[in-house]
Amino acid sequence: MGVSRRGLMAAGVALSAGRSGGVAAQEATYPVRPIALTVPFLAGGSADIASRLLADRMNPLLGRDGRIIIENRGGAGGSIGAEYVRRQPADGYALLTATASSHGTNPAALPESTRYDPLADFTAIAMIGSGPLVVMVPGNSPYRDFAGLVAAIRARPGELPWATSGAGGIGHLAGEYMGLRLGGLRGEHIPYRGGSAVTEALAKGEVAYSFEVLASTAMNLREGRTRGLAVTSLARSPLFPELPTLAEMGLDGFDFGTWNVLMGPAGIPRGVVDILSRATNAALREPVLRERLALAGVDAGAPSTPDSTRAFIAAELEKFRAIVAQAGLRLSRG
Repeated sequence: MGVSRRGLMAAGVALSAGRSGGVAAQEATYPVRPIALTVPFLAGGSADIASRLLADRMNPLLGRDGRIIIENRGGAGGSIGAEYVRRQPADGYALLTATASSHGTNPAALPESTRYDPLADFTAIAMIGSGPLVVMVPGNSPYRDFAGLVAAIRARPGELPWATSGAGGIGHLAGEYMGLRLGGLRGEHIPYRGGSAVTEALAKGEVAYSFEVLASTAMNLREGRTRGLAVTSLARSPLFPELPTLAEMGLDGFDFGTWNVLMGPAGIPRGVVDILSRATNAALREPVLRERLALAGVDAGAPSTPDSTRAFIAAELEKFRAIVAQAGLRLSRG
């Protein structure tokens, strides 16, 4: 693995040289107690699974005193958990698994009901991973491929019903982005409360198609309740390698997905941030962890830094805000 707890602590001591005594002492001894990692969704989802897998591999690096404890605080597309962490002390003992919803689509599509700045109010630490969405239809749908679905939307512009697990969420913006890439073509958007409600609507034939996180709906696809037509990433997913990408289907460069990022409240000392970032990257270099994440639909990707992580979130925000503006969306959380 190449990085030990002693190495991480030594790096913290070196980085703290020249700082004020209190901050330097904090960085040199961090961590001295358990670290609470808030997952802003209920247990069992993709973000929760990825967080637990990562914590399990980071714990030996941080030592017994700094064991990571997962806390689930779901609601409002991740905003409730994010708002909770924003208010915690910036000492490195309250962290957040930020997601494309909590720190991307919510601030972009629902700014009036998102009570935090996704960049200014948080400290970026490291990327955890990302994953694609899937364009899916009912298991008995007459649309056998993506081209067939597009033809049906063109035949009934603005009328063919499509579902998402919430207005302004990642699935909604993915569908709007697809419509923009198809020259403004779209169906009738019907938001539901959660992915299970979307799957039920598809199974009953209430809607024609949907965009959902691939990892979260994998079981429904395997059981035949729904059928996948394409994934939204540039490369095919190892979970369903038979599914083509939207880029392969003619939407060149289409790259849209969900992601998980390790963050904390704004103002965490840089030495503490670097200790956490090094531990995260060291854990994510382990082949066993990468394989387990891949089975959960999460691509660990390349190593990251706090600065590159912050730049990634800023770029995603810009992309999401552009989609909201171009699609003319006016949304509010009911």
